[in-house]
Amino acid sequence: MLHLQIQPLADGGYQGIKELHPQAQHPKRKPYKAKLSKVDKQENRRIARLRIVVEHVLRRLKVFRILKEVYRNKRKRFGLRANLIAAIYNHDWLGISA
Repeated sequence: MLHLQIQPLADGGYQGIKELHPQAQHPKRKPYKAKLSKVDKQENRRIARLRIVVEHVLRRLKVFRILKEVYRNKRKRFGLRANLIAAIYNHDWLGISA
């Protein structure tokens, strides 16, 4: 369970997340044979702009394939390896040079 002050951003596949976490946000769906209001469209765009940043980071991390495919090594070391990949990403992204 997430802390109640956190506002998770989900995509359209998580329509029932509001039942689990009241602060969660996801895009509004278009009603059957109707149109979304202008306010709903603006809200969907705002949520999408926030989510795209995370999606781009995940895409960059999946280049390392440890997060993309089935992990076949010892589970005990998965956390360490995932943290190392995140450190490599941060090092590259921040432009830190030794």
